[in-house]
Amino acid sequence: MTTTTTTENTLTLGKAALIAGLGLLLMTLTVPFAEFYIFPKLIASDAMTTAKNISNEKLLFTTSIFLHLITLLCDIVVAWALYLFLKPAQRYFSLLVAWFRLIYTAMYLVALTNLIKILTLVHTYSTGTNAQVAESMQYYVDAFRLEWSFGLVIFGVYLVLLGILVFKATYVPKIFAILLLIAGLGYVIHTLGAFFSPETNLDMLFFTFFGELVFMFWLLIKGRTLKEPVPA
Repeated sequence: MTTTTTTENTLTLGKAALIAGLGLLLMTLTVPFAEFYIFPKLIASDAMTTAKNISNEKLLFTTSIFLHLITLLCDIVVAWALYLFLKPAQRYFSLLVAWFRLIYTAMYLVALTNLIKILTLVHTYSTGTNAQVAESMQYYVDAFRLEWSFGLVIFGVYLVLLGILVFKATYVPKIFAILLLIAGLGYVIHTLGAFFSPETNLDMLFFTFFGELVFMFWLLIKGRTLKEPVPA
């Protein structure tokens, strides 16, 4: 009896890069749509208006939750794919970096449950103009923002660690390590600044957040061409 080895079934660095890049690409279409299109249409400065908007646009609000859930799944896939892609650089450090993204994903999921709780209040609100229910809905919106912000601090630390790991990977240009480090520091400073110094305008740090986006394009264009097999 003879056995044959099929190299086609071997997971290469290029395939891992492609999976990670596609996951990141999908996330650029989900969260921005929810955050910059749906939420501005629904979330107002006062609780009664917010409750009324969500009650009138239940499908749109539910769509935003599903977009966030898709992002959560993509985060898990990206954490796994980047672990495989960067494992040759330093296996255990790559695993640590993946765990940081998974910890962020868990915090993101906990935050997202606040939006799911709002759905249970929509029917109650639609039966009458209940100010207490409206305040509860606004409370859960604010809780989602606050809890997600804490998660973004962990995500910033993750990007810093990812930048260090990318710097160790000889098959990835060092410029992406620098961009990821800057992006990670931008997340940490911007998020913590909102808590400790809310009067300080840190909007300029918005431009530092594109490090992972640029890295995504490299993964999709150049990274996917790497033929080396992922080590066992």
